[in-house]
Amino acid sequence: MSTKLRRVLVVFTLFVAFLQPSDAFAYGRESEANVWGAVYATSVSNTPLTQGPSPKYVLEKKSTIFVKYIDFPDWAKNEFQLAVDVWAANFASTVPINIEVSWTSIATPGVLGQARPESLRSEFTGAPDSTLSYPIALANAISGRDLNQNRAEILIDVNSNTTWYRPDTGRSISRNEFDLESVFLHEIAHGLGFLSSDHFEDNPTKPNYGKITLDDPTPFDAFAVTFEGKRLADYQSGSPELQTAVTSRLEWVGELGIQANGGVRPLLHTPNPYVEGSSVSHLDENTFANTGINSVMTPGIAPAEIYHQPGPLVLAMMDDMRGKPSSGLAKVVPQSVKSVKALISDSSALIYFGLPENNREAQVTEYRIKNLKTGITKKFSSSPANFTGLKNGTAYTFSITAVNEVGQSEAKTTTPITPSATWKKTILDGAADARYLSTATFGSNPALLYSNSKSGELILSTWNGKKWVKNVVDGTGGDEGQTTNPISGVTTMCANTVDKKPLLHIFYSEPVDQDLRYATFDGKNFTYEIVDGNAPTVNDYRDANRTKTNGKLSTSMACVADGRGVQVFYRDDTQGILLGAAKLSGALDWVYELVDGDLVADGRSDGNVAFALDAYSDGKKTWVLYDSMRPVDNSRDAKFGEIRLAVRSTITARTWNYKTLDSTSTAPFVPGYDVDITPSRTGVNATWLITPVANVPNPLQIRWVNVEKSGSAKTISVPNFGTPDKFLTGDGKTTIFNCQERLCALDTATSKVTLVSKEQNPDGVKSAWVLINKTRYLVAGIKGQLTLLRP
Repeated sequence: MSTKLRRVLVVFTLFVAFLQPSDAFAYGRESEANVWGAVYATSVSNTPLTQGPSPKYVLEKKSTIFVKYIDFPDWAKNEFQLAVDVWAANFASTVPINIEVSWTSIATPGVLGQARPESLRSEFTGAPDSTLSYPIALANAISGRDLNQNRAEILIDVNSNTTWYRPDTGRSISRNEFDLESVFLHEIAHGLGFLSSDHFEDNPTKPNYGKITLDDPTPFDAFAVTFEGKRLADYQSGSPELQTAVTSRLEWVGELGIQANGGVRPLLHTPNPYVEGSSVSHLDENTFANTGINSVMTPGIAPAEIYHQPGPLVLAMMDDMRGKPSSGLAKVVPQSVKSVKALISDSSALIYFGLPENNREAQVTEYRIKNLKTGITKKFSSSPANFTGLKNGTAYTFSITAVNEVGQSEAKTTTPITPSATWKKTILDGAADARYLSTATFGSNPALLYSNSKSGELILSTWNGKKWVKNVVDGTGGDEGQTTNPISGVTTMCANTVDKKPLLHIFYSEPVDQDLRYATFDGKNFTYEIVDGNAPTVNDYRDANRTKTNGKLSTSMACVADGRGVQVFYRDDTQGILLGAAKLSGALDWVYELVDGDLVADGRSDGNVAFALDAYSDGKKTWVLYDSMRPVDNSRDAKFGEIRLAVRSTITARTWNYKTLDSTSTAPFVPGYDVDITPSRTGVNATWLITPVANVPNPLQIRWVNVEKSGSAKTISVPNFGTPDKFLTGDGKTTIFNCQERLCALDTATSKVTLVSKEQNPDGVKSAWVLINKTRYLVAGIKGQLTLLRP
């Protein structure tokens, strides 16, 4: 190669000119959603009186919507379900949508109903515009991830004082009654994202008291423009200009909405004076009155006004918000990015950074990240950035610069990191993601229990010394007690010997019935039963007579089995308590017990217990490790936590000895989030996660202790590997944990941390240890495949 050509190639590698999307995943930034979209009662109907019953929607569902009713009459539940079915057929999301709806008195005169997202989310992977705050249901739909981790996505209030039409009476609607299904169609739209975040600040303690604010612009705000062409999202919160904009003409500029409106920009509702919950977040009343089904998102609904679908215009506008709006005009040079950090990966670095403080005014177009060791610069559209092409064992430092049409920010520099190789991988089942995973020793060979999210099956794979033998446990139905509901919940598995033959005990749940299901496997045949959860009534925690209960038992579970029998421990979400069920060897019936969470007496706790749970038995003693959480303010996140240990030498109920291993009362940290208890050569090791109170609900450190000795616990942080998180699994020497949505390994003797896998999974990666032909492996779901790993 000539010197001249060599120089050309070197210059080319120093600057990569194309913008690179990141292949790392970010949950993004959560912010409060404190703006309700309301629908008001009006006196004049927009549409002719509609008499027919609601049509039955047989379209293939595009999403699954679950509803929690609060103080709701049964007839109203039927009306809400009709609206739910309509939106499930029209709003696409692979992530289930949870709605909490309350039948309540609304103080604001004339309001029929109001709704808001549970939260807003920005800067998440897949966000069309990282500067905007997406209502959480829309953010989940776009990202394909449950970003708010099983919380409700939409909150709705309906005014119980309204004169509602009751279709269950068999008569037609009268001219003084309001149709409930129509109101619900309207309010669900607000909850899904048909909502501006403009708000009149009436809190005198806030800086913009008495002014119109727009603190977290939504995509709805980015598609709303003034007659001058300026996006509503670009106005400064609390400014006089914003006050003028929300009371002047605003038009929708999304292409799909314009097409659905006959090529004309849809006009938004901007009355003067401004009306909280009504202004901007609706179609203009005068323009869209009497336009049939496209009138549903005008600000008011009249008596006898009935809708059975949201209309093509609203659906088109909702689809617009899944795309990237036109960028606003950059006014200033970007300030520097915030909170920069580089994390260790395999032949690469994961680089995280926060948006510049003036991002709304700056309209950043790209981020340039420079490898300060090599001089190579790459462009990225958002954080996190996966900077590839590095050499393992070599230290690197990076600088990050924000760029827009006006100029570029000052660079911010990361601390040095040294990439390292991950563990070797072997795929066991390429079709199963193993999101839920348990292992046990069946006889002298390993057994793997794992889920397949695509098929809904729970699979058991056993090693016979030469190959894996796979069986479907449940999820496809059957005539022996199986379920047809998909198995997508926690599992636990343990084994013992019965009549000199090995027997597997498999416990699992599914999200529909949420019962504690049980299967046994003797190497040839399965048996099935429901251990708990399907009783006709709740077994109250104050009742000393412990029987089956009717509750939600799908949050956590752990089982142990030995020569005495099998024990399973599980959280009852309905009452926030830790339950147990045991079956002695040779017995036919289960014996039920309440382990903890009922009261402060005999060493027990009345905290909300066992969000995280693990158990171990050596054949003589049983150890159960779990957390106990208490909220101490009005937030949803607990600010007080404990790690608790229950130990006993029998299987008899009420023979536990309790101990608190860690507590917020002794230090300003909240322990919990996940737990692991594992035997070691010197005793029994308990491991859990902790975080400073100010950082709740995100764990920051790992803590562990030998519960059979009197020594103090050890604690570490892993800043070069990212945030530690569930799931924990130990083998007595090494504890595996999630580190920035990947897998890392902690040597508990030396406190050394290494990277196990670089593939990220925002749902967390469940893993477990197995021994195959005397060699120890880790098994986990990596990139949607059941995988064996070893150093």
